[in-house]
Amino acid sequence: MRITYYGHACFGVEIAGENLLFDPFIKHNELAKNINIASIAADYIFISHGHEDHVADVIEIAERTKAVLVSNFEIVTWFQNKGIKNAHPMNHGGRWAFDFGTAKYVSAIHSSVLPDGANGGNPGGFVIESAEGNFYYSGDTALTVDMQLIPKTCGKLNVALFPIGDNFTMGIEDAAIASDFVQCNKVIGIHYDTFGYIKIDHKKAIQTFKELGKELILMNIGETLEL
Repeated sequence: MRITYYGHACFGVEIAGENLLFDPFIKHNELAKNINIASIAADYIFISHGHEDHVADVIEIAERTKAVLVSNFEIVTWFQNKGIKNAHPMNHGGRWAFDFGTAKYVSAIHSSVLPDGANGGNPGGFVIESAEGNFYYSGDTALTVDMQLIPKTCGKLNVALFPIGDNFTMGIEDAAIASDFVQCNKVIGIHYDTFGYIKIDHKKAIQTFKELGKELILMNIGETLEL
């Protein structure tokens, strides 16, 4: 399992011979200006919610790669109406077997509206399980006790990807509690530094996790991590 960070909440995962891409927002992110989206492989595109900083590059990448778009019913329908027909709708609590393994659509606490003001449905996260490993992408969310259900309904996680920028989502302290809830002490931080509201102190964030016996990984944009 290889994870590549593309900035903000966007990352790709190579797993079981497939390329999974999450929440593509690259071309409009100044911090990701050195990323060439034409070079990004995608067999599946997972979308956690409808905000523009999570869907801005979906159409361009989906049209090029013919990737399967996976999200809630409202978001999938919105993109289908824009010509993206290769799509799979899900909703909270549902699990589906794909080529790479399974995806379970789980709860998130956030807002969700698509760029044109259309209803984005309820936001969510994804638990991906595969023979090569398991991970949880929470999507943009507050800390929620629903996270405690994940160890009860899913396999043991190798890593969790949590927003840590605060203001719009969980901050560092809440993300550390979330790692307790999901019983995973290895966390990759996302959704930080992109805007002024979500800039963080990297050293303090890493130290906060370390003092709790946990590992917080802050990847450089374009960096790949093998697990």
